[in-house]
Amino acid sequence: MGVSTSAPQEGVAVITVDFPPVNALPVRGWYELAAALRAAGADPEVRCVVLTAEGRGFNAGVDIKEMQRADGHEALIGANRGCAEAFAAVYECEVPVVAAVHGFCLGGGIGLVGNADAIVASEDATFGLPELDRGALGAATHLARLVPQHLMRALYYTSRTATAGELHRHGSVWRVVPRDELRAAALGLAGEIAAKDGYLIRLAKAAINGIDPVDVRRSYRFEQGFTFEANLSGVADRVRDTFGTAPDTGSAGTGTGTDADADTETETDREQRA
Repeated sequence: MGVSTSAPQEGVAVITVDFPPVNALPVRGWYELAAALRAAGADPEVRCVVLTAEGRGFNAGVDIKEMQRADGHEALIGANRGCAEAFAAVYECEVPVVAAVHGFCLGGGIGLVGNADAIVASEDATFGLPELDRGALGAATHLARLVPQHLMRALYYTSRTATAGELHRHGSVWRVVPRDELRAAALGLAGEIAAKDGYLIRLAKAAINGIDPVDVRRSYRFEQGFTFEANLSGVADRVRDTFGTAPDTGSAGTGTGTDADADTETETDREQRA
C-alpha cells in the first residue's frame, strides 16, 4: 500500500498509487506521490513516466475521513498543500507524464490527469469534480485543460462526470481501450516517447510548459483559497457531512453517461464516509 516506482522497460518509470479501498489519498499520500514524480523526473535514465493506480479506480481525491477525524484545520491545510505539490510535480516533472486511468477519476484525480502530458483511459473510466458535494472547491484549473470552458462549468456546478469516450472526442484522452489493455497501451505510448533523445525530450517538456497560457500552480492555489473560506464559514462541514444538499441528479455524464457511472461515484463517496 502506498506509492511505488518500477522500471518495466528502458527509459520508462511507472509510478503506481495504491491506497485501498478507493485511492482516496491521505495527506502523506499526496506528498509521497509528489516525491516519487520528482525523483523519476530527475533520474537521467528516465525519459517518460507512466502514472497509474491499483484497485477499483484511479483516484477518488482526498481522504475526507482524515479531515473529519482531525480537530481544527491542520488536516485541511495538509491536504491543500499536499494536493498542490502532487499536481505541480506532475506538471513540473522533467519528462512527459502519461496518466493511465481506469474506473473513477474524481477530485484530486482530475488535478493529476489535468496536469499530465497525455492520458490513456480504459473504457470504464469516468472523470469529474464532485467538489461542491464535498464542501470544497478546486481543480477547475485542471478540468479546464480536459474539456471546453462551458462544459467545464456545467460539470463543475452539477458534480456530474464525463466518460473516457467523451474526453476522447474532445481530444484530451489519447486512447480509450478495454480495461485489460490499459497498461500495455500506456506503456506503448510511453515507449514511443522514451525512444526520443533524453536531453531533447526534457527540453521539449520545458518549452511546452513555458508557452502554457495558464500558470497552473498559481491558478489552483487561488481556487484553494475559496475552499479554506468555505471551511471557515462552516458551510463546508455542513455540506461534507451530507455529501451535498441537493437531491440526486440522476445518471452521471454530460447526457450520455450511464447509471453505472453514478453508482460508482455514490459508492465511492459512501466508502470514504464509512
